Formats: sequence, C-alpha cells, structure tokens
Amino acid sequence: MTRTTQAKADHNSVAQPTWREALKFWFWLGCISFGGPAGQIALMHEELVVRRRWISEERYLHALHYCMLLPGPEAQQLAIYIGWLLHRTAGGIVAGTLFVLPSLFILILLAWIYLAFGDVPLVAGLFYGIKPAVTAIVLQAAHRIGSRALKNPLLWSIAAAAFVAIFALNVPFPLIVVAAALTGYIGGRIAPDKFKACGGHGKADKHWGPALIDDDTPTPPHAQFSALRLFKVGISGLLLWALPFTALVLTFGWQHTFTQMAWFFTKAALLTFGGAYAVLPYVYQGAVNSYGWLTAGQMIDGLALGETTPGPLIMVVTFVGFVGGYVRELFGPDAQFLAGAAAAVLVTWFTFLPSFVFILAGGPLVESTHGDLKFTAPLTAITAAVVGVILNLALFFGYHVLWPQGFAGVFEWQAALIAVAAAIALLRYKRGVMEVIAACAVSGLMLQTLLQ
Repeated sequence: MTRTTQAKADHNSVAQPTWREALKFWFWLGCISFGGPAGQIALMHEELVVRRRWISEERYLHALHYCMLLPGPEAQQLAIYIGWLLHRTAGGIVAGTLFVLPSLFILILLAWIYLAFGDVPLVAGLFYGIKPAVTAIVLQAAHRIGSRALKNPLLWSIAAAAFVAIFALNVPFPLIVVAAALTGYIGGRIAPDKFKACGGHGKADKHWGPALIDDDTPTPPHAQFSALRLFKVGISGLLLWALPFTALVLTFGWQHTFTQMAWFFTKAALLTFGGAYAVLPYVYQGAVNSYGWLTAGQMIDGLALGETTPGPLIMVVTFVGFVGGYVRELFGPDAQFLAGAAAAVLVTWFTFLPSFVFILAGGPLVESTHGDLKFTAPLTAITAAVVGVILNLALFFGYHVLWPQGFAGVFEWQAALIAVAAAIALLRYKRGVMEVIAACAVSGLMLQTLLQ
C-alpha cells in the first residue's frame, strides 16, 4: 500500500479537534510562545505536526512559506492559517488573537511597572544588565539572518549598501525596502542564479503518520478560492481599518497622538518583511526621532521586555504605545495608566489587523497551489538589505548602552563586559535568549550594587 493510499485509509484515525480543544491549544500557545519566530514555529511544528497530527509536514511547510512572503509576524500568521484551515474564518481569528492576547496584557502590566517603579534601585540594576544583552541579541539576529541570506558577493553588496544608506545617509527604511525590491526584480531577470531563494525551512522529508489535514487531503470547501469571498474579506478588512481610523480623526484630529500612532503603525505593519528586527529601525525612526513618544533608552528597555514575554517580538509596539500614551498624559495626569493602556491596544490593533486580512484573503489561493510557492528575487534582495539594517540597529543600541551621555561622556566598561559575555554565550555557545537575558540582568544588578 502506498503512503498516499495509507494516509487516506487512516485519515479518520485523527479526530477533528473540537472548538474547546482548539481554544485551549491556541491560548496555551499564546502563553508559552517564547523564543522568537524560530522558536514559535518549531513549537507549533512539534505540537501540530508531530504530536497532535492536525496537519502534515508538507502542508505545514507550504503554509509557512506563504507566511514568510508576507509582511508581518510569520509565526502568528501561521497560527491564523492553520486555525482557518481547521475551523474556518472564526478559527483563524481566534488562533491569531490568542497568539498575541496574553502578551498584550503582560506588556501593559510590565510597561506600567517599568514607568512607575523604574527608578527603584532593584529595577534599575536589572535593566542595567539587560540593555547590553539586548545589543548582543540584535547582533545575533544580524548574524543569523546574514549567514542564511548572504550567499554571494552581490547579496553582500546589497546588505552593505543598505547599511550605508541608513547609517551614514539616514535614508528612511521604507525607501531601502523599495530600492532592494527593485534591485531584486531587475537582478532576478539579469542574473537569476544570484537571487535564488536563500535558506528557508527546508522540504518536507519526514512523515509522522496520518494527519487530519494530510498531504493529499482535498482542500475543504471553505478554503477553496472564490472571487466573491476574496472581495468580502478585502472589504471587511478595509472597513475594520477605516472605521476606527476615521473615528480617531473625527474625534481627536489628525495631529493627535492616537491618530498619528494609528497611521504610523499601519505603515509599520506593511513593512515588516524579514521579521521584527527588520522593522525596529523604522519604529525607532518614527517613535523616537520623529514623534518623541519614548526615548532611545526606553526603546532598548522595551525590546528587552518584548524578548522576555510570549508572543511575536513585534509586540514591542505595545510597549511603545503604552509609554507614548502614559508619558503624554493623553487623558490627563490622573489617568496615565488608562491613556497608556488605550494607546497600547490601539497600536496592537493597527499593527496586527493586516496579518488577518493577508491570511484570510490569500489562503485559498495558496491552498490551490500546493508545492508551487517559492521565494521571489525581490524578497531575496529585501532579506539581504535587512541584514545591513539590523547591523545598524545593533550599533545604535551599542552606542546608547556603552556611551549613554555620548562619546564625550564616560565609557560604560561594565556594560561592555556584559555585552561581550552575552555575545559569546549567544554566538559561540548557542545559549537561549531568555537564559542570557536572565544571567545579564543578575550580573547588572550585582555590578550596580558593588560599585555604588
């Protein structure tokens, strides 16, 4: 009996998960999804492909490849995709929402504690050690992506050009993305071998037994392409964005912080090719330099909190929103927490809404092309450019950590030691992010205590 025949014969051996089972799983996943996108994708693979067998390896990777082509957090989009396959549109919405909801509440609480008690010696000492660790983590991200993406001198040149553009020329991140995409589009036709897909998550070379959604399982009716359904999803997504945005403009005006946050993070949501680290420079340019919603030091602290909480790393935008609303006292001096929480929810909504639209609208097209989806040349070039952008981010964080008062000020040799130790632990010994952050936090507290 062939594998296909056996899979079809044993298909019913894997029970369709009930709504209760699905809700419990997606909520559990949202609570323990540490480790960034790589860790989250690996965790979902272990639970959904290997253990529960709700989806086969091939179908899982097919969905993942599509998510990797989209702007936005690929792990959350993968959760939306699989939830949609299992339980239609409602299943996708629930899966994607529960993936970020625990992180939203946790970050609002942590941001409030940070702002209210950040000057307490204990908290200050912990963050003194965490900041150099974050610098090392960003450097590790540049190394990880670069080792996968920069496979030839041309791609190295694109990365170098992106670094010079943002570091020396202060070119906005969106323009760098557009330039890289055009380079890839043209280069893919002139020298296609130079722009072949780099890295990726491999092929489906293992079979873990029959799955509910198996390699040869027909596409369910709700996942089949329909022009009318595509139109409905598109219109619904547009209304879900336009109605609250219009309400903000009419209620507060275009220049109000809430309105500007909604507009800015809408743009950020459409530029997150390459993951959260790729869009962080753009968020920094806007939130710190242009709007002044928070300081550079607060941005580093927010990234540290994002690294240590479940959910996508891009949830750092929740911290940015909370700090901006809280510090500016948008509801008055007696309602700072309420203003911060409102801003945090607002930016989370406008950041993650496009992910739902992309999956629910594009999923049927993807399901009709099993095995045919590939990385494009423009995306390959964008990924190369992202390496240079992330390297710039690492240097930016390093400057603010090691010379907090500028080059004319004192060099923080203690922070430098922690940063070097963190980099060695991450790059040489492959230690986990959470482990490194915890060790650096304790080290920072001890150094601050000894040197006081």
